[in-house]
Amino acid sequence: MSTGLLSVFIILAIIVIAVLTKRCAEVLIAGSLLACLVYYKGSFLTKWCQLIQDTLAENVWIIIVCGLFGSLIALLTASKGSYGFSRLVSKFCNTERKTLFTSFILGILIFVDDYLNVLTIGVCMKGVYDKRKIPREALAYMLDATGAPVCVMLPFSTWAVFYAGIFADQDSVQKLGYATGLQAYTHAIPYLFYPIFTLLIVFLFCLGVMPKMGTMKKAYQRVAETGMVYSEKSRKYNHDEEGYTEEGNIWDFIIPMGVLVALAIATGNLLLAVVVGILVCFVMYIPRKVIRMEDFYTTICKGFADMLPILILLIMAFSLEKVLADMKMTDFIIQIAEPVLTRSVFPAVTFVLVAVLAFTTGSLWGMSAIVTPIVFPLGAAVGANTILIMAAVISGGAFGSHACFYTDATLLSSQSAGIDNMEHALSQLPYVLIAAGASVVAYLVCGFVM
Repeated sequence: MSTGLLSVFIILAIIVIAVLTKRCAEVLIAGSLLACLVYYKGSFLTKWCQLIQDTLAENVWIIIVCGLFGSLIALLTASKGSYGFSRLVSKFCNTERKTLFTSFILGILIFVDDYLNVLTIGVCMKGVYDKRKIPREALAYMLDATGAPVCVMLPFSTWAVFYAGIFADQDSVQKLGYATGLQAYTHAIPYLFYPIFTLLIVFLFCLGVMPKMGTMKKAYQRVAETGMVYSEKSRKYNHDEEGYTEEGNIWDFIIPMGVLVALAIATGNLLLAVVVGILVCFVMYIPRKVIRMEDFYTTICKGFADMLPILILLIMAFSLEKVLADMKMTDFIIQIAEPVLTRSVFPAVTFVLVAVLAFTTGSLWGMSAIVTPIVFPLGAAVGANTILIMAAVISGGAFGSHACFYTDATLLSSQSAGIDNMEHALSQLPYVLIAAGASVVAYLVCGFVM
């Protein structure tokens, strides 16, 4: 049996067991160990340790940024500035519909980076959702659905810069005659069907037109019956907030967050923005004794530590991705897809291919970078529309970011909303599948028409 086929069996087992047990971290750890055992055999444990070490070295930026975001959130919570913000916003967000729409609009406005989007809006809106008795699952869905789907729709986000860079080197894109890869990217935006359908579904969800389905419906029933905005399983993510009142100075929240967002947009350096945000907290809180000097460093460490469960999941997901790459899972799936690649169905197949690879590996940009130099020459050979191929690759990556239950966006959305990761992933699954199904149909139609 080929290692590519074995890798598919392993990833399917990980997905099925994680869904059945609702235990993500343990299943990922076991899955990565199993993959190493299958591929590296006797030296599997040594290789597994080496993979973790390599993953840590290659993802230092993500680890530091996420950890320091946790520190900043802990400082904002300790200052009770976030509760002051929630009190102000609650005056406008006096209904469920207004609350959902506010987070939807914020998700569109903070478009530069999906990390910035998810983490800032979560801390802004969590208290408001609680006051309006809206389940945290709904908040996590709003965060996740307005992260990558919004970022890819705008040509001046981190996602646009990345995809424009990998598209610019493709011969079929160069033959379109655009001056830069970013210009070509801009022309693909109207055909980014997965982000478009996702945002449409979110909009309808805010209006109350899109029905509550599956686990999301159960979450609303839980709130109606018990008043609990999160489950008992998610209580451990919120113990520090229980018993807090909404007293607090709103400026202790607005100024650090405003500096964070403004600096991130102006410099494009999210790490710098988070560090400066923490320094602003120090300057504001210590002289006024909002937080005592001896507690400030402790709060930073505690906030960083609160992000460790998410960081461990990310490290294990990245490590698993490396093993699957060695096992040639991507090559195996592409070989299966090749026989059905005709001009008309090519964009739809490309979307499904990238979506499946991004979902199973948790590697969004990585899978896009691997698949791009394969699908563009194939597309040119069968005469498929280059713009549609670009759009399909981008949409597939956005699907992976949104749908995969161990990708960074999903993990950070659940962390920011203060709920268990699998509860979030399963509650948004019906809406994800509807958007994906509609996208496949749209790419099939365009493939035959264009």
